[in-house]
Amino acid sequence: MNFEDSGLYRDITDFAHGTPMWVQHGAGIWTEAGLLVFVALFAAGWWRARRDSPRAFAIAVLAPLATAVAYVCSEVLKSAITEERPCRAVAGAAASLAECPPHGDWSFPSNHATIAGAAAVALALVRRALLWLTAPLALLMAFSRVFVGVHYPHDVVAGLGLGILVALVAVRLGTGPATRLARAMRTSSAPAVRWFTGPGTAPVTSYGSHARR
Repeated sequence: MNFEDSGLYRDITDFAHGTPMWVQHGAGIWTEAGLLVFVALFAAGWWRARRDSPRAFAIAVLAPLATAVAYVCSEVLKSAITEERPCRAVAGAAASLAECPPHGDWSFPSNHATIAGAAAVALALVRRALLWLTAPLALLMAFSRVFVGVHYPHDVVAGLGLGILVALVAVRLGTGPATRLARAMRTSSAPAVRWFTGPGTAPVTSYGSHARR
């Protein structure tokens, strides 16, 4: 595939080489380890949802699953499109800050951006206020992939879009069945299953049910 953003890729990688060394090292760490932040947010969302309604719990469990589906879709597209990495294909570009992936590890779309986009939206569906955190993290993850030189700008834009779309569709389609399953699991006789799903919302005791003293 041919896109007209090789010049923008050169501009960003040239800018990256002009930044302080701590910025370069930080980008190198974030571009890989940053995905662990989303994992931690998924875990926190699941734990919090254990004391919420079956529907809220279902969405919290679907969030990482939807992100995984988005990743698989990204891999399928990579195998079909087979775009070479810019760190090998763009003549005259600065050397990538990260190690250039081997030939056959294709560039379009960006897996990292796809995962970040899917995770950001899926977590926002778990708790809307999280979007103020997850959206900037996803954008930073996408930009870091170009900054360290392993993706074109169009790779990460497409990855973000793909991740968002797949997450929205997957959660929407899965919420009904997952809610019914969560409701059934909370009545399971297996302690491990009940621990995983949690007790749900605490029953509300009406004032009239209290014994008078």
